[in-house]
Amino acid sequence: MIRVFVSSAELKTVVRASAVLQLVDSEDQADVLLSDNEEIEQNGLPTVLLLDAADPVHVTSALRSGVRGVLSREATPEEIESAIQAVNAGLIVLASLPSTEESLAEPLSDREREVLDLIAEGLSNKLIAHRLSISEHTVKTHVAAILAKFGAGSRTEAVSQAIRRGLVML
Repeated sequence: MIRVFVSSAELKTVVRASAVLQLVDSEDQADVLLSDNEEIEQNGLPTVLLLDAADPVHVTSALRSGVRGVLSREATPEEIESAIQAVNAGLIVLASLPSTEESLAEPLSDREREVLDLIAEGLSNKLIAHRLSISEHTVKTHVAAILAKFGAGSRTEAVSQAIRRGLVML
């Protein structure tokens, strides 16, 4: 049984309905904190935060402050329960969030996302080509498209923008 402290009266019904979660009266008794308050103070408890919108800057800031799960306020009770269980097990949960790619004039293709992830890992064009089983020329084409879509002058700038937009997690 996972002991959960809930910071909002609205969310208590979710915890009460669960067979594997137990509602507790104080943070001192809890294994996990469930909150819909964006201004939570971290107390060392693994926290699941429910948000209205997926502002990438806010999500990244929350994760850096110790939040281990971020869900939409529209998440189902089953999704919330699963997130609490995962966070209690030491995992990070990012689910049910609207795409943040709308801020790009043209969205990245699946292959461009793969290349961007590998750029973020620090791989060279040659290593990316080998990893994806494509030619180096094709990698260069994808990198040029990524830079253009981000309006970036370098690979580093593109990765930095991707991190701010929530497209890449390091």
